[in-house]
Amino acid sequence: MHLYPRALLVLLGLLVASGAAAQGFAAQVSPPRFEESAKAGTTFRNVLEITNDSDQAARFNFRTADWSLDADGTAAFAYELAPGSCRPWVGIEAAQIQVPANGRRRYRFEVAVPADAPSGQCRFAIMIEGDPTALPEGGLQVAGRIGVIVYLTIGDGAPVLTYLGTRVASVNGRDLPLVSVRNSGNAHARLGGFLDAIDGNGKRITVSPSADPILPGATREIALLPLGDGPNAAEPVLVFPLRIKGRLEAPPLRLDIDAEVAK
Repeated sequence: MHLYPRALLVLLGLLVASGAAAQGFAAQVSPPRFEESAKAGTTFRNVLEITNDSDQAARFNFRTADWSLDADGTAAFAYELAPGSCRPWVGIEAAQIQVPANGRRRYRFEVAVPADAPSGQCRFAIMIEGDPTALPEGGLQVAGRIGVIVYLTIGDGAPVLTYLGTRVASVNGRDLPLVSVRNSGNAHARLGGFLDAIDGNGKRITVSPSADPILPGATREIALLPLGDGPNAAEPVLVFPLRIKGRLEAPPLRLDIDAEVAK
């Protein structure tokens, strides 16, 4: 299992870890995601900002995409229209824009929610793609892209969460406790809050859930991350077994946790 604390701002390339590819796509986008709500029969509008960190003007191409999360929580984007997709509701400002060197540009989009739209959630991505760039060796073309994910909850859409249990697993090379949560609702959720833990040596540690989304209809394991005693304190080393107790929240929902986990 991998932990991606910024998984919802996904920087991708057709060739990864290439200095030349990075030079060809020097963009930053803010915010990294949108989590908003709207009523049926209304039009939701918002703006994202693209920053070009290059010393040369850059051209960016825009389109929408559907997306899903794999078992590791990595976003997979698809330009084909998925069944039940809300992308036909989405309008974007332009298919292509130019951003000056070291400049910024605001970019508008909107979602026209039909009057008969059921309560639930409209989820899509706005893809920002750079022009293909050739590597110095020639022949191979690379292109970077950023996916900004939009969660738009419609009407009374809401998550319904059930705590299923806790176990220990390796996450990015660390053994961490994971809470398994089922979302049987029709909107996504993110867990927050702090839990008290007592490790195998009797030491008290505070753990907090990662911010990974739990999508409707999905069961997801959320890592509990140990917190240091201060902003610059080293992350505590976990000694198992751990006794974990407390409450996690995805307002207005609450999950009471009381578990012992061991390797």
